[in-house]
Amino acid sequence: MADDNRKVLRVSGTGARDFLQGLVTNDVAGLDHGAVYTALLTPQGKYLADFFLVPDGNDVLVDADAGQAAALKQRLMMYKLRSPIQIEETEIAVSRGVGDAPEGAFADPRHPSLGWRGYAGQPGDAADWDALRVAACVPQAGVELTPDTFILEVGFERLNGVDFRKGCYVGQEVTARMKHKTELRKGLARVAVEGTAPVGTEILSGEKIAGTLFTQGGGFGLAYLRFDRAGEDMLAGEAKVHWRG
Repeated sequence: MADDNRKVLRVSGTGARDFLQGLVTNDVAGLDHGAVYTALLTPQGKYLADFFLVPDGNDVLVDADAGQAAALKQRLMMYKLRSPIQIEETEIAVSRGVGDAPEGAFADPRHPSLGWRGYAGQPGDAADWDALRVAACVPQAGVELTPDTFILEVGFERLNGVDFRKGCYVGQEVTARMKHKTELRKGLARVAVEGTAPVGTEILSGEKIAGTLFTQGGGFGLAYLRFDRAGEDMLAGEAKVHWRG
């Protein structure tokens, strides 16, 4: 089963890896061992897109959210300048599954429970991916990940999406400063949810806005919280929200 929500770009040419290394949050050298989860940021350190880099011979495949792929390609072309590379869209289908990975598939580097990703026509599994994401506290483009997102607030370090030893990339200075000089006061958290509420519902702790509730599944949800306001018992519309910190 192909994942229609994904689009694959191909970066080819002798300088493909060096080109991407100077742009993305993670170390492209990880391609020697499998797929790499990473992001492209604004110079101000805010989220533009997250994606997987996948080795394909001397080329690099970019497994991106379908809604972001065109803008991502345009942004990469803007940085290309005279780099000896080509960037093109492909018709490669992305499949996903849990359990044993078929030959040629790659482990999802974000969390073991998210299984594998395939790019060579491997048959995928019909799993409740939202419930798996919620259980592992994994954000998704266009839902928990927005243009206002700072990646450390949504767990990119825990999800193996950023490397603090790789050197410069776009937005690196802000990201490094958040890592080493500040204490995060808000961010993504997994909460217990009794009932349901529309994605984007404000969470109230008493009379104060404590955050926003996003994806829900299996009795839990992903919430972006202000940690100084969040309490164990909160409300999101008619749903009861519990967070223990």
